[in-house]
Amino acid sequence: MRETTVETHLRTQVVNAGGTTRKFSSATRKNNPDQIVIWPGAVIHFAELKAPKKTANAGQLREHTRLRKLGCTVVVLDTKAKVDAYVEFWR
Repeated sequence: MRETTVETHLRTQVVNAGGTTRKFSSATRKNNPDQIVIWPGAVIHFAELKAPKKTANAGQLREHTRLRKLGCTVVVLDTKAKVDAYVEFWR
């Protein structure tokens, strides 16, 4: 399974659960999480999507740490099952 498959599944499941997603990119900063997930009630998370058994690289981990220190929620999802569990938890 490819990372894009996991990412597409996240977008579909979040929308089906009443939320929305936005692709996250920045011209001035590297290693951003892949998606911003927005749930009803202005609950906002950052999602890093990976192919199964792949992990975030060192730069991505540093960026995740920076965001978490600011109080942000960052999730790393590498399977459809993890996407489903994440969506079910926040539904």
